[in-house]
Amino acid sequence: MADVVWLDDEQQRTWRTFLAAAHLLDAALDRQLRHDSGLPHAYYQTLALLSEAPGRSLTMTGLARLLRSSPSRLSHAAAKLEDEGLIRRFRRPGDRRTTIVELTDEGVRTLEDAAPGHVAEVRRVLFDVLRPEQVGQLRAIAEAMLGALDPEEAEPRYTDPGGTGNRN
Repeated sequence: MADVVWLDDEQQRTWRTFLAAAHLLDAALDRQLRHDSGLPHAYYQTLALLSEAPGRSLTMTGLARLLRSSPSRLSHAAAKLEDEGLIRRFRRPGDRRTTIVELTDEGVRTLEDAAPGHVAEVRRVLFDVLRPEQVGQLRAIAEAMLGALDPEEAEPRYTDPGGTGNRN
């Protein structure tokens, strides 16, 4: 343990504050979505990503990658979303090994109903408490962290190629 470079007091405070904020942010978003629309945050993210995909569909593998989820966890969520009529799953024609997930019209309506409250909560707990320069700093910090956590960029990064905005 002699080789360990321990966190100094400021780093320890920053680390613990970051962990608490990340935990409470996720909990606040989940609580708001469940209260307003009955959707857990993870299901909302699934619907949002599908809504932004060409043809409102992705392969299960591609969706799991974008969600940074295990295939088994996504399969469980997809079954519930399918039971509620928000998505449909089907095998890719000519390729029985690939499952496609498609957002249904009901899924679009559910997402459109949930999005305003979700965006308001994101603004309330994040953007309304930051100055404009802090928003840029937060993005730079997150990008630096992604560089360390995923230096080969194996994980997808957010892009908005159509400039349409994001429902996340």
